Amino acid sequence: MTPFDRLPIGMNLARTAKLVAQAFDAALVEVGGTLPVWVTLLSVKSKELANQRELAGMIGIQGATLTHHLNAMEAQGLLTRRRDPQNRRVHQVALTETGEALFEKLRLEAVAFDKRLRAGLPDDRLAEFAEVLAALRANVGG
Repeated sequence: MTPFDRLPIGMNLARTAKLVAQAFDAALVEVGGTLPVWVTLLSVKSKELANQRELAGMIGIQGATLTHHLNAMEAQGLLTRRRDPQNRRVHQVALTETGEALFEKLRLEAVAFDKRLRAGLPDDRLAEFAEVLAALRANVGG
């Protein structure tokens, strides 16, 4: 038993989530990305063409933070933004060929990381864990 195991569940969960997120980000950096870039690419890819406001909500960040990420990603040639013809105040976001290629590299690494993370854990325990996580989210209103 480690000292973390004796922490209240909320603190233990927060610490574990932080460690897993750091390890995941490090794995993505190894193949040319970062966690914010991956989440942004994944969010855009899953919605063909998303506007910035929807994208910020899907990622769970503020609009100004998203704008910073999108500016950098656009400068790297990973995505394009254009004004919505129906509403000139809204920008639509789409991946470029370069963005699609990076998405695929990061997707493969995300799948490999998930496999390493699940190593040695039987499917029934993982299913139970998913249920516990869902219950914890429900308990905090999420």
